[in-house]
Amino acid sequence: MKTKVLALGAVVLGSIVSPALAQEGTVTGAAGGAVTGAIVGGPVGAAVGGVVGAIAGTAVAPPPPRVVTYVQQQPMAAQPVIIEQQVAVGQPLPQQVVLTPIPDQPTYAYAVVNNQRVIVDPETYVVVGVVQ
Repeated sequence: MKTKVLALGAVVLGSIVSPALAQEGTVTGAAGGAVTGAIVGGPVGAAVGGVVGAIAGTAVAPPPPRVVTYVQQQPMAAQPVIIEQQVAVGQPLPQQVVLTPIPDQPTYAYAVVNNQRVIVDPETYVVVGVVQ
């Protein structure tokens, strides 16, 4: 019973901490979750917190509204880029796709792929948003 309570506590705390850790990636999420879990539940909490933190660390934070609005207002490319894979949030684009930087937002870029406007993390090429 004590283990279940500790595990639940670690999950709850991990979910509270996860938005702050989501941008840092899996490693930081796992470390933060393990520390939080260890504080709450000792070794068992550390194990559960590490798993929860790792999952939260892989989450993709949506781009801010001003970035979405900027991308919506840009014209469609004359030469559309077509790729074989499906474009989805959390999935990387091929490195051959040319990204257009977003002014004053160095953590975001965009491209038009498969006739969809996508917002991308320019360092990892991971899609963080699909603009409708």
